[in-house]
Amino acid sequence: MAKKLYVGNLSYNVTKEQMNELFSQVGTVADIALIADHDGRLKGFGFVEMSTEEEAQEAIKRFNGQVLDDRTLTVNEARPREERSGGSGGGGGRRDYQSGGRRKR
Repeated sequence: MAKKLYVGNLSYNVTKEQMNELFSQVGTVADIALIADHDGRLKGFGFVEMSTEEEAQEAIKRFNGQVLDDRTLTVNEARPREERSGGSGGGGGRRDYQSGGRRKR
């Protein structure tokens, strides 16, 4: 069964090809996702899916702490994605006040 890994502290210039070249040293890479912002700039982390649990564990052992493009990689098991609430955040505070001026007594 495929196992997804979190890869952090990536160079903002890293490519999927570089990631594939690195992680294929320990097994079959099923998928690579480099996370970018809405403008397409990489955010410095991504996910690599290895085809087996054993390959994933070997990748963690071998590449966690390894330097790639002058950056020390963080490689560990990806956590399941947390549910995001669909509501609007923020707000709060008192809502029972009148805007501006002095209070009438």
